[in-house]
Amino acid sequence: MKRITRITVGTLATAALLTAGGGVALAAHQTDSTAITSTTTIAAGTTAADISSRKAVQIAKKRVPGARVTKVEREWEHGQRAWKIELRKGAWEYDVYVSARTGKIIKLKREYDD
Repeated sequence: MKRITRITVGTLATAALLTAGGGVALAAHQTDSTAITSTTTIAAGTTAADISSRKAVQIAKKRVPGARVTKVEREWEHGQRAWKIELRKGAWEYDVYVSARTGKIIKLKREYDD
């Protein structure tokens, strides 16, 4: 009875993720009495190929060497998902928009902050 409960709970959790989250869920069960359920989800609006915020920061810092990161946000820019990395170097403030899908810089803004 205990094994059936574990499989049922795993199956229900997988169904709930697929229904509510709109993402992808994978469940794996062992056939012995130590059933193990592993679930991987991908949030709606993202794909496994999206770059991480850490990678986006690396790309932005390469573009503006020596700058300090002040803020990282995820938003839409030019019709695509992008990481907005705000940087500061001296009296200059930079906004570097990095495509979340490709990792390319799609926009760069520079302002003098006195």
